[in-house]
Amino acid sequence: MGRQNPAPVARSDACMLKIAYSPVYKYELPAGHRFPMVKYELIPEQLLYEGTVVQDNFFHPDPLPEPVALLTHTKTYWDKLTEVRLSDKEVRAIGFPINEKFVHRGRHIANGTIQCALFAQKDGCAMNVAGGTHHAFADRGEGYCCFNDQAVAANYLLHNGLAKKILIVDLDVHQGNGTASIFSDEPRVFTFSMHGERNYPLRKEQSSLDIGLPDGLTDGPYLKMLRETLPRIAEAFEPDFVFYLSGVDILASDQLGRLDISREGCRERDRIVLSYCRQNGIPVAVSMGGGYSRRIADIVEAHANTFRVAQEIFF
Repeated sequence: MGRQNPAPVARSDACMLKIAYSPVYKYELPAGHRFPMVKYELIPEQLLYEGTVVQDNFFHPDPLPEPVALLTHTKTYWDKLTEVRLSDKEVRAIGFPINEKFVHRGRHIANGTIQCALFAQKDGCAMNVAGGTHHAFADRGEGYCCFNDQAVAANYLLHNGLAKKILIVDLDVHQGNGTASIFSDEPRVFTFSMHGERNYPLRKEQSSLDIGLPDGLTDGPYLKMLRETLPRIAEAFEPDFVFYLSGVDILASDQLGRLDISREGCRERDRIVLSYCRQNGIPVAVSMGGGYSRRIADIVEAHANTFRVAQEIFF
């Protein structure tokens, strides 16, 4: 297969934090569904309102082309998903109602992460308001994920000779099982997942490095573990690109998280990862991942902190 390129994006000469966002990120769900879909509207609104970013920071990602998707996902899965003919069991595993709008949304999110990676190589850092769909495997979706955006983007970079060694830092509270599976035999990608040991998924895959965390873990030991582990991995592996999954379901307020991390602890986590990338000249693309606190304000504020920290460190 030849060189695969997503549709081009407009590029400005000015160095600024580029953020992938589209109104299609918000997908209508049945009443009472526990996924906080409204956050995809509220995060950009909050960042604009407070002046952290301006409208020019945002770009509308193009949809993921089939040839690029097939660098990661199987043709059988692509066809079943895009033709909306998944079985009831496959739909239940994903956890969302599946229709053409859902697939369209997933294609924009996944390609948004590719385009963020290209911006990050120019500017140091770029971010996707959505993404972090790490439960999607090559041949199936799970856990609210259909396309694995960071795996798709990593394979795009490798296939096109835009990166040689990629580190995926997955700090969502749930293990990146799909990502681990996709790259299980790929020595050019190091998958690092620091997650709740007793949390979803029940059956874990084997990442390059998994750190299973006990229920109730607090800021101090969590941040110490990250500060010690990230440099050790990066210095041994020597990546030339990083994908960071910054899920905020590590918060003590999260309904599904089972950890006891404060909002400031979550912000310091982001600072550790992004500062390391900045100090070592490694471009980083960030996807937001999960967050299930009862108060939507807790979710939005924690996600917004990731953008604030990136703006402070890189721009």
